Amino acid sequence: MNKENVIQELQALAAEGMADQPEVASVAAVAGPAGEEEAKPQTAIPPEPRRNGVLEVDYAVRGVHVDVQIQGDQVVRAAQILDEAGMTLEAITGVDWINDQELEVVYDYSYTGGSCFRVVVRARISRHEPTIPTVSGVFPGANWHERETFDFFGIHFEGHPQLEYLLLPEDCDFHPLLKDFKGC
Repeated sequence: MNKENVIQELQALAAEGMADQPEVASVAAVAGPAGEEEAKPQTAIPPEPRRNGVLEVDYAVRGVHVDVQIQGDQVVRAAQILDEAGMTLEAITGVDWINDQELEVVYDYSYTGGSCFRVVVRARISRHEPTIPTVSGVFPGANWHERETFDFFGIHFEGHPQLEYLLLPEDCDFHPLLKDFKGC
């Protein structure tokens, strides 16, 4: 496996989805206490969600070597790139970004053929229409991970061969890991 090629392919994939991203808030230069210019935001803007792209990170700190943010419709192509490199899918889970009205689907991949190489792929989707393509056609083992993520977050994996409850009762009408879930 050539790590540099994998990173380049993932960078190219992430760049395809960047045109849809909102612009970062503008910053204006203002005079500081000694007359020097300091960069200050023009208004108090809450932090934006991370933009699409690839970050090479410290494995000792983050537990992965590469952190990828892409559009939801790109997850199958990312899975194909990583499968062609000989990587395996470890897990799929979700994150509820309730304040942003988004859910994030997180895919963990690893390569252990001689040297450890771990990649996390993230895709944010609307909380109101939580749908993303299935990667089970590339990694059949994703079937179980996607069903569990459906159970707990309500994320629908388009094209999944058997998207039904795995751990919760089949008549379940709630998703307990959503932040607005109210238990008994």
